[in-house]
Order: sequence, then C-alpha cells, then structure tokens
Amino acid sequence: MTTTYDLEERTAKFGEKIIRLYKTIKQDVITKPIINQIIRSGTSIGANYCEANGASSKKDFKNKIFIAKKETQETKHWLRMLAECDPERREEIRNIWKECQELTLIFQKITNSLRSN
Repeated sequence: MTTTYDLEERTAKFGEKIIRLYKTIKQDVITKPIINQIIRSGTSIGANYCEANGASSKKDFKNKIFIAKKETQETKHWLRMLAECDPERREEIRNIWKECQELTLIFQKITNSLRSN
C-alpha cells in the first residue's frame, strides 16, 4: 500500500486545525490579538502553497513557497505565545506547533532545492 503525499491537503488540514483551535480559546485582551495573528498566518500557509502551485513562473513559485515558509515560522511564534496564555492547553498547542514545524522543514527543503537549481 502506498500513501499519497498531498501537501496542499496537509496545509489545508493544518488551517482547519487552527480554526478549530480558535473556536475553543477563551478570548481576552491578551489572547484575542494573538489568536487573530495565528488565524492569519496559519491559514495563509495553505493559500500561499496553492498560489505556488498555480505560479506563472519559477520565480513566482519560489516567492510563494518562501512566503509559505515565513508564515509557518510566524505561526510557530504565535502558538508559543498562546501556549503561555493558556497553560492548560499547552500540550494541545504544542502538538499543533509540531505539525507547523514539520511544514517549516518541508518548505525549507523546497526552498533549498530551488536555490541549488
């Protein structure tokens, strides 16, 4: 049995996970701006990857992949801040952070291979 690896689907599922997290976080003066940042960066990873797949040139593809990687790095930062705000949810948030780290490494590998070509 072979597993099909679909990065577009994986980034979409990550965005959905971020949305579900948002719906469960108690909003206050500290968490609201943090979760808004996570929503923006975490859901744009997949959008940028989709744009990369539809890129009009190699340069456009490279740019969109680089943006997707930057969004994963930003999302990791905000997830860390959110874990500090909600210690009871730290493990759940940490698991989402780990998935985000995997996406970061994937996009890093893609950008590295684009640089070497």
